Amino acid sequence: MNWWSAFTIGLLTGGIISLLAARLFQEEEDGGFREPQTGKNGSIMAKAFQHKVSQGPEIVAIGGGTGLSTLLSGLKSYTRNITAIVTVTDEGGSSGRLRGEWGVLPPGDIRNCMVALAENDSSLNRILNFRFDRGELKGHSLGNLILLATTEMTGDFRKAVEELNNLLAIRGKVIPITNESVTLCAATGDGDFLRGELDISMRGHQIESVWIEPPDAKAVPDAILAIENADVVVLGPGSLFTSIIPNLMFSEVSEALKRTAAPKIYITNLMTQPGETDGMSIMDHVRWITRTSGSVPDYVFTNEGEVPSDLLETYLAAGAVPLMVEEEQKRSLSLMGSRVVVSDFLDVSGGSVRHNSQKVAEALIRIAREERDTSRWKS
Repeated sequence: MNWWSAFTIGLLTGGIISLLAARLFQEEEDGGFREPQTGKNGSIMAKAFQHKVSQGPEIVAIGGGTGLSTLLSGLKSYTRNITAIVTVTDEGGSSGRLRGEWGVLPPGDIRNCMVALAENDSSLNRILNFRFDRGELKGHSLGNLILLATTEMTGDFRKAVEELNNLLAIRGKVIPITNESVTLCAATGDGDFLRGELDISMRGHQIESVWIEPPDAKAVPDAILAIENADVVVLGPGSLFTSIIPNLMFSEVSEALKRTAAPKIYITNLMTQPGETDGMSIMDHVRWITRTSGSVPDYVFTNEGEVPSDLLETYLAAGAVPLMVEEEQKRSLSLMGSRVVVSDFLDVSGGSVRHNSQKVAEALIRIAREERDTSRWKS
């Protein structure tokens, strides 16, 4: 089977599945999602839940990779007023191939965020993350191909993402940081020039400066508006140089972060990332965030939960070590104006180190409510 035949079959399959998903997640006239009807009481509880999340705080989450999608999966239980602003500099895997062959912005992180915000994320995950294992489509996920097809139909990646936001009836919305093709670049202390995420992810700890090309690329207006109207702006969790910082390189974003009255919360990674953040402390991470955005995070979330010894050995063998905050760092962060929130944010139930999305979401929502109550009291 040639490329075009396989591609057409993939798109037809994607279209059918998308229509089924649209029917499954069809919205009711009152703005709530259809829930399984298990009797009068079940229907009442479902409506009450939908009303509650519709009244939740406006949360803007900025990042990319698995860290951002993990965060979103927890947040959607508390509010549907979520805007995920996603980096578009990915070069690896299916996203990298589609970017090189079709010129489309990398769809992988966008797809993952949509799945995380979906009503039934387990079912949608199986559909959109289905990956072809042979032929010309080998390695491509169905969700990436659907985004590619929608981009070809609309002629605009941002519009394609918006179409799928509506089609899948997700709780919130996903926005690419820019509608332009950009490349992440950096320079090391030795004077080496690094171009692209793959190079940077291997030598991130040696970086002295970072930028995007073209330098005049613009962030999409919807992303800036979301930041300005947010109750809370969240940075991370995610790879420092390849998921978080690329979003902060846009001047409109850094200026919006300075203007917004919303607290800015940086969620640190649980482990260092081999190649990218070797030997870097939490303080080093925060300094880079501050340097790039021009804003000091109001809060820094960091984990105190201990990784089980058998799992820790696996990570240590790969060159990753736990990121823990020390007392001296707490004092330094306090002097900078950051409040450090230390808690057990660890989840190892899946056999790997991940953030506990529910615990992180609870802490974020608590701060959003406290800040909102304080603002009301002052006014």
